[in-house]
Amino acid sequence: MSNTAAGYNSQNGEGKPPCSNGPIQNPVMTQAPGQGYNTVAQKMHPQHMPAKAPLEQPVGQYHYGCYQSAPPASVYQGPGQSAPPASVYQGPGQSAPPVSVYQGPGQTNMTRPPSRPLQPHQGGSARIAAPAQSSTPPPVSSNSFYPGSQIPPHSHWPYGTPPPMSQPSVGSPANHVTSAPSQPSGYGIQNSPPQGPPVPLNSSMQPGQSSGYRIQNSPPQGPPVPLNSSMQPGQPSGYGIQNSPPQGPPAPLNSSVQPGPAPPPFNPPSSQTYQPGRQPFGPPPPLRPAAPPTGQLNNAATPPPPAAAKQEVPGAERAHIHNSFDALESGGRNAAQHPPQMGRAVGLPYPSLPPGYQNMAAPPSAPGMQPRSQPYPAGAQSFQQAPLGPAQLGSALGGMSLHQSQPPEALRAINLLQERNLLPQGPVTPPVPCLPQDLQRLNCSPEVFRCTLTNIPQTQSLLNKAKLPLGLLLHPFRDMSQLPVVTSSTIVRCRSCRTYINPFVTFLDQRRWKCNLCYRVNEVPEEFMYNPVSRSYGEPHKRPEVQNPTIEFIAPSEYMLRPPQPAVYLFVLDVSHNAVETGYLDTVCQSLLDSLSLLPGDTRTKIGFITFDSTVHFYNLQEGLSQPQMLVVSDIEDIFIPTPDSLLVNLSECKELVQDLLKGLPQMFTRTLETQCALGPALQAAFKLLSPTGGRVSVFQTQLPSLGVGALKSREDPNQRASAKDIPHLTPATDFYKKLALDCSGQQIAVDLFLLSGQYCDLASLACISKYSAGGVHYYPSYHHLHNPAQVEQLQRDLKRYISRKIGFESVMRVRCTKGLSIHTFHGNFFVRSTDLLSLPNINPDSGFAVQMSIEENLVDMQVVSFQAALLYTSSKGERRIRVHTLCLPVVNSMADIFAGADVQAITGLLASMAVDRSVTASLSDARDALVNAAIDSLRAYRSGGLSVHQPGLVAPACLRLLPLYVVALLKQKAFRTGTSTRLDERVFAMCQLKYQPLAYLMLMIHPALYRVDNLTDEGAISIADRTIPQPAILQLSVEKLSRDGSFLMDSGSVLYLWVGRNCAPNFITQVLGVPNYTAIPQTMTQLPELDTAESTRTRAFISWLREQRPFYPILHVIREESPLKASFMQHMVEDRTESALSYYEFLLHLQQQVNK
Repeated sequence: MSNTAAGYNSQNGEGKPPCSNGPIQNPVMTQAPGQGYNTVAQKMHPQHMPAKAPLEQPVGQYHYGCYQSAPPASVYQGPGQSAPPASVYQGPGQSAPPVSVYQGPGQTNMTRPPSRPLQPHQGGSARIAAPAQSSTPPPVSSNSFYPGSQIPPHSHWPYGTPPPMSQPSVGSPANHVTSAPSQPSGYGIQNSPPQGPPVPLNSSMQPGQSSGYRIQNSPPQGPPVPLNSSMQPGQPSGYGIQNSPPQGPPAPLNSSVQPGPAPPPFNPPSSQTYQPGRQPFGPPPPLRPAAPPTGQLNNAATPPPPAAAKQEVPGAERAHIHNSFDALESGGRNAAQHPPQMGRAVGLPYPSLPPGYQNMAAPPSAPGMQPRSQPYPAGAQSFQQAPLGPAQLGSALGGMSLHQSQPPEALRAINLLQERNLLPQGPVTPPVPCLPQDLQRLNCSPEVFRCTLTNIPQTQSLLNKAKLPLGLLLHPFRDMSQLPVVTSSTIVRCRSCRTYINPFVTFLDQRRWKCNLCYRVNEVPEEFMYNPVSRSYGEPHKRPEVQNPTIEFIAPSEYMLRPPQPAVYLFVLDVSHNAVETGYLDTVCQSLLDSLSLLPGDTRTKIGFITFDSTVHFYNLQEGLSQPQMLVVSDIEDIFIPTPDSLLVNLSECKELVQDLLKGLPQMFTRTLETQCALGPALQAAFKLLSPTGGRVSVFQTQLPSLGVGALKSREDPNQRASAKDIPHLTPATDFYKKLALDCSGQQIAVDLFLLSGQYCDLASLACISKYSAGGVHYYPSYHHLHNPAQVEQLQRDLKRYISRKIGFESVMRVRCTKGLSIHTFHGNFFVRSTDLLSLPNINPDSGFAVQMSIEENLVDMQVVSFQAALLYTSSKGERRIRVHTLCLPVVNSMADIFAGADVQAITGLLASMAVDRSVTASLSDARDALVNAAIDSLRAYRSGGLSVHQPGLVAPACLRLLPLYVVALLKQKAFRTGTSTRLDERVFAMCQLKYQPLAYLMLMIHPALYRVDNLTDEGAISIADRTIPQPAILQLSVEKLSRDGSFLMDSGSVLYLWVGRNCAPNFITQVLGVPNYTAIPQTMTQLPELDTAESTRTRAFISWLREQRPFYPILHVIREESPLKASFMQHMVEDRTESALSYYEFLLHLQQQVNK
C-alpha cells in the first residue's frame, strides 16, 4: 500500500477548504508529512443523518458498500445464490455452516424465518479507490536538544497562528481539525453563508437547508421571523408540505399575532423549574404576572403589561424539524458571516456604562432587530443590574494593572540554576484572572474550563512576541456535585452568534441585553422576566442563567432531530484461544453480572452481545426463550445480521436471559482451538446492529486481527524498541478502522476499545475506531488472570467505573469565543461535522478536549473576552440537555501582563497534544525538538520583553518556573522517550492518553507526585467526612530524595508505587505493611492490610484520598529495592540522568546556552 493509501482527509465538498480530522494545518505540522494520513484531496465521506433513514448518496462522495446497513433480511443471499439452511451446532469437530443455532439440552430447533435476498446497492460492489500517491517531500532535519547540536530558528510552533487555508490538508490519526470559514457541513449539507438578517432564535431550519424529513423549506423572504414565534399565516403544519415564505411586516417578539396599534397581549411565563444539584421535577408554582410583587418596579412609569390569553394564529404550529445537528447547535463560524447590524461600527468599543441601567431611550429599530411594541421610558429604572459587567470594566480594570511599584509574585524573577526547590508543597494551583471580584465570582471553574493565558494579548503580534501557546482545555462533562438545572420552553440565545445568555452579558435596560461575544443587542423574551429562584417578576439579570457560569438546560423539542434514543449497550468479546487463555472472560462477565443494575438508563435500555474468533457469534435473547441461543455466522467476508429483532433486547424485560448468558459464556469456549481473530467483521456486525438506534459498543480484544477486513500484520521490531532513531509505525497500517469509525459517528455509535494483550496488537491502527467515534482506549499489557493478578484487580475496578459512570448519547459540542478571536484546532476523540461542530456519539465524564486559538482582529477596544462551550446531548434517561460553560478573561497590552497570567500546567497539556500530532505527522525527533524549543522560546521572550532588569543565569518568571521541568518530564514520558525499551503499543497508548485525558489526570502522568509516608503526622492534615487526611510535602523526582531508611509513595496517575527502603523503620513495616521484617514483604503485594494502628490508619486514609480524586482506580504496588518493578519506579525519576537523556540540571544548562545566544 502506498503511503497515501492509508490516509483519509475529510474534504467537505469539492472546491471547498478542507475540514480535516488530521494534523494542524500550519507550516510546522506540514514540514515533513510522514507516512499515514498524508493524502491528496479526497471527497468527503457521507455523514448519515441521525434520523436513521437511508439517505440519498450525495453526488461526488464516497459510497462504502461494505458499511451499508443490511435490510431486515435473516440471511445474506448474493446474486444467483440460494440461502444456506440453518442447522444445529453439534460441538467441536463439526464445521459450522454459515448460520447455525446453539441449543441447550431439551430445546427445540430454531427454524430460520423466510428470507429474502439482499438487494445490492446502487453502484454495485464498488469500493473506495486508493488515492493517487503523492510525492514525498524532503524530510525535515531532526535536531536533538543535546549540547552542541544545532537548534533551528525557534519558530516551530507559531503559537495561535491560524493555518493558511490554501495549504493542502495532511491527514493524521491525531484527532484534531483546522477550521475553515464558509465550509460546508460534514453531513453533506451545504452551509452557505446566511443571506440577509440573522436566523431567529429557536428557528428550526437554516435558509437553504433541506430537511432530513423531506420538508421543503424555501428561503425566507422579507423581514426575519421573530424570536420564539410560531409559524406565520400561510405556513401550514405537517410534514412533507412546502412552507411558503412569510409575507407582510415582521411580527413582534414572543407573540404570534401581527403588530397593531395596541400593545400585544402579555404572554405568561412558561413552566420552568430550577433546582441546583438535582434533576428538575414537578411544575412551578402558579404565576400571576398581572400582579408582580410590590416594590419590584417602584415609581415605574409603565406597569407590566396585563395578562391576557395568547392568541394563536390559525394553522400555526411550533413543531419544527431540524435537518442536522449543525442546525440545532447553530451559530458557529458560518452563522454570522454578515456583521451584526447595530447602531455603531463593528469593532468600535461600546461606551462604558456605570453600574445599573443607563437612562436610555429606545434606539431606532435597526435591521435585524424587531421593533419593541412596549417601549420603556427614559426615566430611572427601579432595579439595579449586577454590580459589574464587561461593559463597566474600563474603570475597574484601570486600577488593576500589573505595572505596580511592587511586581506581583507571578512575575518574580527566578534563576532556575540557583533555586532547586521549585515545587510547591501541595498541588499546583491555576492562576486567577485579574478581574473584579464580583465578576471573578461568576467565572467558570478551572477544573472545567481553563485557558493557557489568563491574560489575553490585545494583538496577534503581541502573542507572537510572548512565544506562548494560546488555547483552552475543557472537561465539559465532568462529574459535578452542584449543577444548576433549568427547565424552560425558552432558551435565551443571541440572535446573531447564537451564544447562550450567561453571567457576562450586559443588560442595557429591562428589555434588552447585549451579547458578550458579538455585541449584538437582543430583546429579553417575556418568559425570561420571571425568576424561578426568587419567584419574582421583572429581574432578568437575577435569573440562574445569568448567575451561574456552568448551567444545564432541559432542552425543548426544537433541539431534537428525532425522539431521544434509548440507552443501548453492545458488548463485543474476543473468544479465540488466546483470549480464553488470559482468563479475561471470567472477569468481564462477572463484573457485568455484579454491575448490571448500575448501567445508566431507564425502562427502554437495550443490551446485546457478540463474540468472535474466526467466525462471528450472535446471541438471541428474545423474551420467552428458556435459554439464550447462539447464532454462528461464518461468512465473514460479507457479514449480515441473522435475526435483527432479537439480538438487542430490553434489559428490564430479558434480564434473566442476559444473566444466564453471562454465567455460561466463559465456559462455552474453554476448549476452543480457534486461534484466528476476525475483529473487522465483528465491528461491521456491531455497526449494522446499532445503526437504527445508535449507542455504545464495548470491544474486548486480545490479539492482532488476522482474518477478514481489517486484518493486520505485525510491524514491530523488538530489537529497535530502544533505538535512538525515529520510531516508525506510529501511523495506522490501514484506513479501515478510521472509515468504519466515521460511519459509526454518523449513526451515533461510539466504540470503546479494551486491549488486553502482552503481544503486539498494532494499537496505532486499532485505536482509530475509538478516536474518531468519540470512544476511549483502555490498555492492559500482559494481562493474565494467574500471572498478573494486579491487572485483574485493575480491570475489575475500571469496569465498575466504566459500566456505572454517567453517559450522554448523540451529543455535539461547539466552542464560541469573542469576536476577534478564532479557534483553528481541536484535540481529543471526536469527529468534526462542520467547521467547528464536534460530533460526539457518546460523551463521558472522563474525556477532555483541547483547543488552539489565534487572534484575528486587534482587541484594543475590549477590556475582556469570553469563551463559551455548549454541549448538547441525550441523557441515559432520554432527556435532551444542554450543558453550557462560560469563561471570561481580561485583555492586556504588555508582555509583563501576558507572562503574569501564564498557566504553566495548561500550557504543558496543550504542548503535549501538539507534540503527539507532530510525532505522527513528522517524526518523534521533530516533536522532541519542538518541545525543547517551546521552553527556549518562552524563556528567551521573557528575557527580552518581560524582564525589567537583566539578570545573569537562566531567569524565568515565577509562574513559568516549572515549564522546563515539565518539558523534561514530557521528553522522558513513554510517548516521547528514546533510548529506553518501550513497546510500540505502550507508546501509542501513552499518546492516546495525552490527547484525551483531562488536564487534572494528565499532569500526574507527565510529572508524578512523590511523598514520604513512613513519618506521616496529623500536622497540616485536612478533615473530610470525619476522616483525617495527612498532607505530606511533594518531593522532587530524584533519587537523591530517596532514603533507604524511609518509605516513599509515588502517584503516577494510573499506578501508585510504595517504595520501601532496605533500612526502613521496623515500626512502619510491622504496623503498616503487616509483615515482621523487610525480607518478608511479598514481591507482588498490591494491598495494605487494615491494621488497628495509627500509622496504618493514616497511610490508608492518604492513599484512599488520592484514589478518590480520579475516576479510574489506580493499583498500588509495594516494591522493595530488588523488586522487578523497581525499574518502572525509577523511570519516573525525571530529574535524574539516564543513559540516553539529560538530567534536569543538565537540561537547564542547555536552555541557558540557547537562551543567551
